[in-house]
Amino acid sequence: MSSDPPPPRPATLEDVALVAGVSRATVSRVINGAQTVDPALRRAVERAIANTRYVPNRAARSLVTRRTGSIALVVSEEERRTVADPFIGRMFTDPYFGRVVSGLLEVLRPVGVQMLLMLADDDVSRTQLVSYLQQGHVDGVILISSHAADPLPAMLTSTRLPAVLSGRPPQPTRISYVDADQQAGARLAADHLAGLGRRHIGTVSGPMDMPAGQDRLAGFRAAMAAHGDHEVISVEGDFTQAGGAAAMKRLLGELPDLDGVFIASDLMALGALPVLHGQGRRLPEDVAVVGFDDSSAALACSPPLTTVRQPVEEMAAEMARLLLRAINEPGRPAQSVIFQPTLVVRQSA
Repeated sequence: MSSDPPPPRPATLEDVALVAGVSRATVSRVINGAQTVDPALRRAVERAIANTRYVPNRAARSLVTRRTGSIALVVSEEERRTVADPFIGRMFTDPYFGRVVSGLLEVLRPVGVQMLLMLADDDVSRTQLVSYLQQGHVDGVILISSHAADPLPAMLTSTRLPAVLSGRPPQPTRISYVDADQQAGARLAADHLAGLGRRHIGTVSGPMDMPAGQDRLAGFRAAMAAHGDHEVISVEGDFTQAGGAAAMKRLLGELPDLDGVFIASDLMALGALPVLHGQGRRLPEDVAVVGFDDSSAALACSPPLTTVRQPVEEMAAEMARLLLRAINEPGRPAQSVIFQPTLVVRQSA
C-alpha cells in the first residue's frame, strides 16, 4: 500500500546561502536590511530567497525582536471626497502609485516583510492612523505625501517610528526621503524644447502647493531664462488627466501661437494632447510637447510622449532599503537620496 510522499522540507538560511554562494551571516544581514552588504551580494541573496522560496520565521523572531515583520505604505492626500474627484479612484488610476508599489515589493518580498496600504485624507483619518501606528502594528512607514499643508510627516516624526518619505518634505522635517532632482529634470525639458528652435514656449505646471510642482516650474523657468526667455507663460495644473486638459485650454488662450510646451506630468499630457489635436495642432510639427515621469501614460499618448524619466521603481526600492535599515538600526539619523532624471525622446518633440 503506497503512501503519499512527505511534504518538501522548508528552505533554511543555509539553503539560501548555498544557492547565493555567500555565508549564512550575509543572508541574515540582507534579511535584516543591514547597510554593510555589497549591492551585488544583496541582489544575489534576494534572487536565492525567491528561488528557494525561503520564508523567514517571523513569529519566532518577533518574540525576540518585538517586531511585526510588516510595514505600512501610507498615502496622505488633501481632503477631496467629491464624486467627481474620489481620492481612492485617483490613487489607483495614477501610474505613479503602481510603480511605487512594484519597487517596494522588489525589496520587501524577498525578505518576507508584508506591506499594509493605509489611506489618510483628512484630520480625523490622520489622527486615527497615527494612533494605530503607535500601537505597534507595524515596524515602520513609507509615506507618500506631497501637499505643503499636510501635517502627517511631522506627526510621524513625533512618534519616533521609522519612516521614509517619497519626495522632498514640504516643510523641513527630520525624516528620511528619496526623490529625483526635479529641477534638473525640468531643465532637460527646457533645453530640449529650446534646442528644437521653438520660440513660443509655455508650461503646464503641477500644483503650487506641492514640492514637485514648485521644483519643476522653478527649474524650467531658470533654464528658459538661460536661453533668453525670461517671461515663460505658466498655467497651473493638478497632476490629473482632466486637469491637464483644462490647463491646456487656458494656456492656448494665453499663448495662441504656442509652439512648444512642457507639461509637468505625463498624466496631464494625456489629457492635454487631445486638446491640441482638437484645435488642429500637429505634433511635433506645430507644437512640440515634453512631459515628466516616463510613466505608462507617456506611451498612451498620441503620438508617444517625449518625457523626463524619474526612475520611480528604483527610488521606491531605495525607500524600502532605507526603512529596513532604520528599523534595524534604531537612532539612525535621517538621510536623503536623490536620483538623477534622464530625457526619453519619442515622437511628440
